[in-house]
Amino acid sequence: MKKIGKIVGMLFFLFVIFVSISACTNNETKIEEQGTYKAGTFEGQGEGKNGPIVVEVTFTTDKIEKIEVIEHHETEGLSDKSLQEIPESVVEYQSLGVDTVSGASLTNEAVLAAISEAIEKAGGDTEALKEVAVEKEQSNEVIELTSDVAIIGGGAAGMSAALRADELGLKTVLFEKMSYLGGAISISGGNQVVMGSKLQEEAGVKQDNVDSMVNDFMKNGDEKNVPELLNLYAENVGSTTDWLHEYVGIQYEPDLHKLAEYSYDRELAYTDGGPGFAKTAREKIEKTKIDVHLETQVNELTVDDNGAVNGFVAQATDGTTYQVKAKSVIIASGGYGNNQELLTDNLKNVLYYGPESSTGDGIILTETDEINAATRLMEYGKTYPNGVEVSKGKAKSTIAGNIAVFKQNAILINANGKRVVNERASNREILEVELAQPEQMLYLLMDQEAFDLFKPAVAEAGISENDIEKWLENNGSTTPYFFHGDTINELAEAAAIDATTLNRTIETYNGYVEVKEDKDFQRPVEFMPKKIGEGPYYLVEQKPRFATTMGGLVANEQLQVINKEGEIILGLYAAGEIVGGVMGDDSPSGANNAWALTSGKLASESLAEKIK
Repeated sequence: MKKIGKIVGMLFFLFVIFVSISACTNNETKIEEQGTYKAGTFEGQGEGKNGPIVVEVTFTTDKIEKIEVIEHHETEGLSDKSLQEIPESVVEYQSLGVDTVSGASLTNEAVLAAISEAIEKAGGDTEALKEVAVEKEQSNEVIELTSDVAIIGGGAAGMSAALRADELGLKTVLFEKMSYLGGAISISGGNQVVMGSKLQEEAGVKQDNVDSMVNDFMKNGDEKNVPELLNLYAENVGSTTDWLHEYVGIQYEPDLHKLAEYSYDRELAYTDGGPGFAKTAREKIEKTKIDVHLETQVNELTVDDNGAVNGFVAQATDGTTYQVKAKSVIIASGGYGNNQELLTDNLKNVLYYGPESSTGDGIILTETDEINAATRLMEYGKTYPNGVEVSKGKAKSTIAGNIAVFKQNAILINANGKRVVNERASNREILEVELAQPEQMLYLLMDQEAFDLFKPAVAEAGISENDIEKWLENNGSTTPYFFHGDTINELAEAAAIDATTLNRTIETYNGYVEVKEDKDFQRPVEFMPKKIGEGPYYLVEQKPRFATTMGGLVANEQLQVINKEGEIILGLYAAGEIVGGVMGDDSPSGANNAWALTSGKLASESLAEKIK
């Protein structure tokens, strides 16, 4: 019996083990059936530079199968690569730790945020996917290139130089470290000085002249402008504009802008703004023989035994090294606003809103003992009075919105609720008033009708309706300060402004509208056609912002770079923002784009004479 009992006990023990193993097996089967994701298609959304980016992500139980961007409002040309390559890489590597695209950080973040939201909806672990290693093999290839002219930088100056060099029959290579051609002009409002052009004359201004432009620029630049460069600019900007219009195909809006900085109306906008210009220029380049290399950083200028620059060494993001030999090199790499090490203290304290690419590459490349290039006016940047602080130290521009509402009834006030400046004065004059305030800030005051004009106008600067709604919800609790109130008293309370003072300011301004005379600040009557009307009412912060730097390399009238001994550096030219001095300590509206395009064209013409 004992033996039978032992057998029964053993059988029972085996039965328990069997049941346990079966249970485990069933659990494993259920886990396997459940998988990593819920099978199906899920939607995700991220906030891009110009609005929401929406994706649809299709999953099987064990992988991300497909990602499609079904909605976006990003700038054509700048964000294309992000929208295509990031989804492809996430699918290929089954990872959220993929490489992003240079020069499109907001789009990159938005695409990844949208994909992450879809993954979470499908039950995936986004944090784990961020840790999945993505290993891409780097190339060891070394490619040697020869050309007549080699250009560093693919912004306005670089594209202009390349197009003119190619037109002149020169073998041309163009290297750009970002993933797109366009640089600062592609994210600008897209305005350009057109003095002396056929377009200016066709728009009705025939009396404008070089002396008038030079005088206006000298006044705006506090007489710090380099006269020979400014005269070179003024004498050639008209023919450059005609060349851009007739040869490159750039289209302009027909109406000249009326600006306080200019004695004559001499600014036009590009059709579809800066992005429209960049798209047209890129399309023209595609039709030429120009050899373009994107996502390729120039790391070193090379010199021959006589000290002349004869090329450079560059490296692409895939590891490929390029050794370029050229008869001449043009540096058109833009400014240095996004490099704290090159900024003086006064600029470090101003909000930056320019391109990520403005890191002073041209300055750094020419600091070597062999080249030893001279610089000037490095302490100055083009500072505007109309920025909103969207993150620490970073701004977005409201200037397009300001222009729209200053044609109606919006006003600028200080933190005490007082109007302090002619809203249609020059940017320089408004900035000086703004900087004199204890907080170095003004507020843009709008009624509902004006605010409805303001919102769509600032979209071109990357301020979306969603951004504005979010900032209004904060109602001044965090920057950017977007205060609102149904009544003036409510607005004053939200902004901690004395309500009596603010009401008196509005009553006074409305009285000036009625009598058709601004007795305090002489705002032109054509820009005050209506009173500040019905609420709700809004206050939007106005802080100093800059993108364009005024300083840079010393260059002569042939755009040849000069060293610290005052000697010409043979074979080396500069164009665009990297050239210091033409604007003095400040640049008027439309001037930077026009200078970049004019100097780029002239640099190629100058070197072509010496090559031939």
